[in-house]
Amino acid sequence: MPKQIITLIFMLISTIMLGQTEQEKLEKRKQQLQEEIQAQERLLQSQNQKQKSVTTIIEQQKEKIKLREQLINTTEKQAKVLKNDMYINQLQINKLNRDLEELKTDYSEMIVKSYKSRSQQSRLMFLLSSENFLQAYKRAQYMKQYASYRKAQGEEIKEKSNELAAFNSKLDVQKTEKQKLLEEQEKERVVLQKEKEEQERLVNSIKKDKKKIIADIKKKQQESKNIDRKIDRLIREAIAEANRKAAAANAKANPKTTTAAATKKTETATKIVLTPEAKLVSDNFKANKGKLPWPVEKGTVTLRYGDQPHPLNKSLTVHCSGVEISTDEGANARAVYGGTVFSVFVLSPVNKAVMIQHGDFFTIYQNLSSVSVSKGDKVSIKESIGRVRTNGDTGKTVLKFMVSQNATYANPATWLYNM
Repeated sequence: MPKQIITLIFMLISTIMLGQTEQEKLEKRKQQLQEEIQAQERLLQSQNQKQKSVTTIIEQQKEKIKLREQLINTTEKQAKVLKNDMYINQLQINKLNRDLEELKTDYSEMIVKSYKSRSQQSRLMFLLSSENFLQAYKRAQYMKQYASYRKAQGEEIKEKSNELAAFNSKLDVQKTEKQKLLEEQEKERVVLQKEKEEQERLVNSIKKDKKKIIADIKKKQQESKNIDRKIDRLIREAIAEANRKAAAANAKANPKTTTAAATKKTETATKIVLTPEAKLVSDNFKANKGKLPWPVEKGTVTLRYGDQPHPLNKSLTVHCSGVEISTDEGANARAVYGGTVFSVFVLSPVNKAVMIQHGDFFTIYQNLSSVSVSKGDKVSIKESIGRVRTNGDTGKTVLKFMVSQNATYANPATWLYNM
């Protein structure tokens, strides 16, 4: 078989395998999105049953719409991958048809020639007319090889026909799959349009209470800023404490060092002076960026990191220093990585928080009704640290999760797996 044909076949097989791998990834992502949409639907149903605030429902509806759009996008990618596979298979079918046509033509010509010289007498005369024994032997071998070649041609035609039938069958299956994907996509678009219309209806229904809503939003934002300031202070205290310990250890190891000067310098620093052990913890935490588990077993994001327009009033900017995750009532918060509990603090009579240190990184878990760890405890990855509080007014069970390196906050979406 020519080298170019072998290379072409290898490239076709490699492309098909890559397409199958991409298709499996997309299918897995689609299933995850469908699960998140179902979780949002359960939350919305719960809110409707409890007759909670329209604001809460709109926020959750907005997140569900976002997930629905991602699902449609994933389905479009699946259809595109499938279309590419179908194109490659069609090329192979076209090649097989050409090969089969050539084989059949050659075989037909060979049969005609064989028919014209079909008599036993003709074959015998062909041998007897040889000039010597060697020529007669070669003619006998030629006749034998000719018969074998004719048989091999017939078998190759049969093999190509079977291969062609298999590819045609595979293409039929892919056409059915593509049609199914297109139908799913259209169905999701219809649902998405209805959800957007429902959200618009809800927004319009509360426009008359605009002043009250704006006042409520500003009040909550101020509360959030006060909590952020408290956490900032705790992080600075953690930095100072870590640096005091490092300075004391250094002074013990190097008695000639001026302890007072070293301590003052480390207390005013904005970064933790890492010991070799702490640096190892910090490096390991950093190496797992984008791979950390979620701080709750099940949940959906209802407020993302950074500045964003409020879902009800686009003129108001909402700031979130972490990420808010809605989860099931009674759910536990869990550590996203191994570390040491630096602080357990009370934000309000019903709102507790836990800060875990990982070298010069901190993870903060807010809105806990109860806490199951204490300052100084060593915790492991996915270990439960407390129960997420369910708000009595809104019925929402929301965990606010934050990540910082020293006193600099980071977007949790870049640290947690598949957020």
